[in-house]
Amino acid sequence: MEERGVNIDHGTLNRWVIKFAPLMAAQAQSRKKPTAESWRMDETYIKVKGK
Repeated sequence: MEERGVNIDHGTLNRWVIKFAPLMAAQAQSRKKPTAESWRMDETYIKVKGK
């Protein structure tokens, strides 16, 4: 906001986040592609110190 020359209090910004974050999350969730109900991951091996 400072780059645009708007001076706001951090409390105001916090209230905006609390108000608008759930709305933005709902929009993002609705635009996600659906996934299958069930999925499985193959086994994965991780080397630690070469072992």
